[in-house]
Amino acid sequence: MNATARRAAAFLAAGTIAAAHASPFAYVSNEGSNSISVIDIGDEDAVAATLQAGSKPRGIAVSLDGSRLYVSEQTAGAVLVYDPSSGKRLARAAVGASPEGLYLSGDGKRLAVAVEENDVVAIVDAATMQVVKKIPIHGKNPEHAVWSPDGRWIYASAENTDAVDIIDVARGEVVKSLTVGNRPRGIAFLPDGSRAYVAAENANLVSVIDVAKQEVVARIPASLRSNGVVVHPDGKRVYVSSGGKGTVQVIDVETNRIVGEVAVGERPWNMAITPDGRRLYVACGRSNAVAVVGTASFTKLKEIAVGRLPWGVAIR
Repeated sequence: MNATARRAAAFLAAGTIAAAHASPFAYVSNEGSNSISVIDIGDEDAVAATLQAGSKPRGIAVSLDGSRLYVSEQTAGAVLVYDPSSGKRLARAAVGASPEGLYLSGDGKRLAVAVEENDVVAIVDAATMQVVKKIPIHGKNPEHAVWSPDGRWIYASAENTDAVDIIDVARGEVVKSLTVGNRPRGIAFLPDGSRAYVAAENANLVSVIDVAKQEVVARIPASLRSNGVVVHPDGKRVYVSSGGKGTVQVIDVETNRIVGEVAVGERPWNMAITPDGRRLYVACGRSNAVAVVGTASFTKLKEIAVGRLPWGVAIR
């Protein structure tokens, strides 16, 4: 039995959370095969296990202690919770029609879920899986609903609009909408919460928002069909996937300029970065694969075959 096989066996055999903590993992939601690929992050970067999900999994997040996977399942209209060490379903929260992106708050206590067909952001208690509130947004067909690092704001992007809605969490309502370009998609905040970056797919544009002022302070031309957005943990670089070109671009935060681009695969979508910032994992939907990008050299290191139509990636 090779090293990867041994680790996969250990991952599934023990049926305990401790097995999942042996090393870091990336979790990939495959909407076309109703599955979650578990990638053992390390020298091998290989799929250690495949968990069966419900129907059309999209948004995915992992709890701070690594014991729970949260997955939005589009046709089920729900967020399901899985034990990542066994694949067992633990809980379910009905959130509405066609949930997509879901994000865990910085303290790990709440989930924000973009519920596409109801035009709301659902706030869910991550422990009890009770829906606390449904917040109507101004845009139509929301795809992402991302917490600011301090938990004060949620930025929601909606496909059928040209703006991002800013939700005041304490008030439970949208307090401002900012024009960012046609078909806004991915959103990410700098670690200090001072700025947010929003990709507009049809505008081939990334807008930079000053969070305190609630104003767009820069617009950065990006490659064709800009989509997912991830920020490096050091706050110096922002990564943007280009669905139409099959690349990931890197933005220098200080200058607001594109300083690099790497080919990753067909239809790169959402992404996640390791806590140390060394590797970026990119879901390439039409390649049925995840591309691994080394951030220091900004080169594609590996392509990992996963399920069909990978949509999201989560790393603890």
